[in-house]
Amino acid sequence: KTDAGLYTCDIGTDVAKSKVSVQEKPTEVTKQLEDKTSAAGQDISLSCELSKPDVNVRWYKDGKAIRKSQKYDLHQEGTRAILIIHDSTVKDS
Repeated sequence: KTDAGLYTCDIGTDVAKSKVSVQEKPTEVTKQLEDKTSAAGQDISLSCELSKPDVNVRWYKDGKAIRKSQKYDLHQEGTRAILIIHDSTVKDS
């Protein structure tokens, strides 16, 4: 149910009207990513917490988009966005 709409205050001899619109709060990052150090060959997991679940999240490395592949696993669990880098190498730094 939405709270947006036209509200009226009717006293019989006069009416006051108000149009109400409610804007959704923007999604925010509530817990930042943490820096990680790992030995080569290990899987590295990065995660951040968001203020809302089911948000469209895009991951980037040095400005280039990361896509799900054998190297990268991207998923979300509720408000948590998770990136797993499989079999890390020095090039993943």
